[in-house]
Amino acid sequence: MSSLSSPNADLHCHSVVSDGTLTPEALAERAKANGVHLWALTDHDELGGQKRAKDAAHALKMDYLSGVEISVTWMNQTIHIVGLGIDADHQGIIEGLRRTREGRGNRAQLMADQLLKAGIPGAYEGALHFAGNHQLISRTHFARYLVEQGVCKDTEHVFKNYLVEGKPGFVPHQWASLEDAVAWIKAAGGVAVIAHPGRYPFNSMQMDELYKQFKDIGGLGIEVITGSHSPDQYQTYGKVALQYGFLASRGSDFHDPNESHIDLGVLPHLPDHLTPVWSVFH
Repeated sequence: MSSLSSPNADLHCHSVVSDGTLTPEALAERAKANGVHLWALTDHDELGGQKRAKDAAHALKMDYLSGVEISVTWMNQTIHIVGLGIDADHQGIIEGLRRTREGRGNRAQLMADQLLKAGIPGAYEGALHFAGNHQLISRTHFARYLVEQGVCKDTEHVFKNYLVEGKPGFVPHQWASLEDAVAWIKAAGGVAVIAHPGRYPFNSMQMDELYKQFKDIGGLGIEVITGSHSPDQYQTYGKVALQYGFLASRGSDFHDPNESHIDLGVLPHLPDHLTPVWSVFH
């Protein structure tokens, strides 16, 4: 790891292997240019970019942690669990993620059918055009198609008017269970981290239950400084990390130079009183 006491760590981003728009190599170069010392690529439910990312990071003299972001269904909502420091060749997590990816194609067809009824034709083919990995076609790819077609001015506008519950194009999906996701990460030698907790539509009691369940089954970390959180939420989830004894993580959740609010490596550093998740990797 970096010799710096507080390395510029970015442990959450996405490549063209899932729903990002840059290759693993281009992301590595962008991270390096922005001063990142410790990097992880965390594509959704997919490890296919890990070797490329690791090789590119090491060629640029960056430390690297293999990563993944696993889609989980909890209390009938989708949440995300990041796995860091995993063995990307571990057959248990590879098989688990393969099962998690199944059904995306059927879901995408149903999403396109709904959009057609709303007067938007060609959405499946249009979304597929944006999906570097057709097995991982997602709402983000549909959103980019709607922007391209001029239906919405940007993806933020899309997710206020389409593809979310109660709006055209929303189709729920049953992802992995919380228990399975954490078990796969642990079996692969990694650390499980709750991604961007500030994004979830739960009340305080439900969040408390999530934290307790997650910790009981071996989850160790929580994202505190993330591109999905406001500065006020940095403080809120820093307090959660202390209260529950979680390791703290930091990551931009970068997807695209034009779509993402936060670039790789430019977030504030973790507060000194929190224990960073990378402290367990030596």
